[in-house]
Amino acid sequence: MAELRSGALLLVSRAASVQFVKPFHFRLIRVLDWTTYDGWNWLDGYQLDERGDAVARRSIFVLRSGLRPGSIPSRRRTVKAPR
Repeated sequence: MAELRSGALLLVSRAASVQFVKPFHFRLIRVLDWTTYDGWNWLDGYQLDERGDAVARRSIFVLRSGLRPGSIPSRRRTVKAPR
């Protein structure tokens, strides 16, 4: 189970809810303080693409035990040699 704190990178998949057939990375903004079923949470954050860029802001309803820590490959910066 992933720690739910602001800024956390999460992997959201079918384990978190049947609606998430295709897994995606999610950058957490906050856990919403809404009444839900035991073990479930509403999360507010950004869906990320494969490079780690935000592509959509979303509020998602997930089973907390189904969330996993996420990881995005670090970007390599290419430095051009002076001519």
